[in-house]
Amino acid sequence: MALSRRTLIGLAAGLPVSAALAACGSSGPGKSGGGATYWYLNGQPQESVRAGAVDAFNQAHPKEQIKDTTFQNDAYKTKIKTAIGAGQAPTIIWGWGGGTLRTYVEAGQVEDLTSWFDEHSEVKKRLFPSSFGAATVDGKIYAMPCETVQPIILYYNKKVFEQVGVKPPKSWDDIMALVPRFNAKGIAPFSLGGQSRWTNMMWLEFLFDRIGGPEVFQAIIEGEKNAWSNPDAITALAKVQELVKADGFVKGFSSITADSNADQALLYTGRAAMMLHGAWSYGIQQADGGDFVPGGGLGYMTFPPVEGGKGDPSDTVGNPAQYLSISSKASAEQKKIAKDYFTTGVLQDAEVKKWIDNGSVPIRLGTEKLLAASKSADFLQFTYDIASKARVFGQSWDQALSPTAAETLLDNIAKLFQLSISPQQFARNLNAVTGK
Repeated sequence: MALSRRTLIGLAAGLPVSAALAACGSSGPGKSGGGATYWYLNGQPQESVRAGAVDAFNQAHPKEQIKDTTFQNDAYKTKIKTAIGAGQAPTIIWGWGGGTLRTYVEAGQVEDLTSWFDEHSEVKKRLFPSSFGAATVDGKIYAMPCETVQPIILYYNKKVFEQVGVKPPKSWDDIMALVPRFNAKGIAPFSLGGQSRWTNMMWLEFLFDRIGGPEVFQAIIEGEKNAWSNPDAITALAKVQELVKADGFVKGFSSITADSNADQALLYTGRAAMMLHGAWSYGIQQADGGDFVPGGGLGYMTFPPVEGGKGDPSDTVGNPAQYLSISSKASAEQKKIAKDYFTTGVLQDAEVKKWIDNGSVPIRLGTEKLLAASKSADFLQFTYDIASKARVFGQSWDQALSPTAAETLLDNIAKLFQLSISPQQFARNLNAVTGK
């Protein structure tokens, strides 16, 4: 029954909020109906882990039921914002923390969980300490960290590299030198689902860090006037356009979506040599790529340094965790169910094992032996080392900024990659929405 219901909801993901709720056949979010409601992202293999955790909780708590609804990534971002603004948020709000969470807090839309965590210190102590940064606003905790740590990783197809007779890049200059080598063989140097925009953003996140260090984006977060016009930022913006002009990305990248996993397929089928993507991509390639991953075809590395750059090569960017907040509009009963789910339903042993089996590193402490025993042990250790050894783990920009600023960011990133605006125009447009 649960799988059937989720399938119907998935089909409704392209509909307005009210239509999607009608399609799932439930009374919808908010105070109406019994039990708590929970929206999260679909797409395998992550969806089955999230759904399994809900099913396990529902089976163990027959009097405390959670009704879950799934959405595609890009659709979810629009729907959750609309629902919260209309006072129709689900009881449990899945998200990335950071700037978006801050807007919910400032609008009084989510519960302050600080005292709850004080009373349930055992819950907090079992999670990565670093995961609480993006859950905290002005010193108070408003979200439960969950799921996995997801640094951004540079993947490459080992067989394609062998075919062309080249080595993985150790610097930005190496990247630029590889581009014509792959193009000459009819292989796209980089896969990119550019229509989704946030995929393009990952390139800027690393270039800003490698060239100027984390201080460049920190100044933006703090609202420093004209922070986007920092000379190192302009250099980073110019470098990504140089890569576009050199045909560094697959032809038609602006019409490829990440939700479809078409960008992943380009890598594991050998039509693209490299791809910058999140740690979650490993599980997708493992599930969809046939013998690509088990056959040793997938390579991975951290983003290389830029010559003369100020950034520490150990720095990374991405998602320190995922986050669950509780709607302040939910009933007392729904809030209790949500908190019970946080205590006994999030990152229990079965869920932890599923994340590890999917090639992910859960944010629960004490999983080292499970990681080492996994068939994906090498990748998991690689991910664990990135997350634990990074001097700075920068949160994804579109989550660190407010939703309004993030939308302007993503819109201008698309234009930057399409070469329709210059680095200077990009900086001016972003300064207007982030500077105090």
